[in-house]
Amino acid sequence: MAKEKKPKRPQQVFTLLIEVGRKSGDGLPKKASGAALMIYASGVDEAEAVRETVLILKQADMAPLDVTGYGTLEEREAQGHDISDDERALMQRALDENSVVVAQMTPFYEDRKPAGKGRIN
Repeated sequence: MAKEKKPKRPQQVFTLLIEVGRKSGDGLPKKASGAALMIYASGVDEAEAVRETVLILKQADMAPLDVTGYGTLEEREAQGHDISDDERALMQRALDENSVVVAQMTPFYEDRKPAGKGRIN
């Protein structure tokens, strides 16, 4: 018997916010304790987009800690998100290239001097 082919599901682009910790060679600023990455990732569903993105970040010597998914462009529009033309262009690029696009990186810094105490090294 011939095996029936499943219909190919179309790629979509998902907006992800991924928090990363520190790891040697991660490319984050020296004094940063981690970062938040706004990412547009393609996948047939959000779970695939998350898996692929986490894998790519690990290959780039980053340490993913937490992922928050905000859905597809259509889902975000339905929720009333204001989406700029630049953001739409990055989403389209992720779809066209079947890729992961890091749209923004915001480093985190911890206060290294606790109140009333000396410097911690």
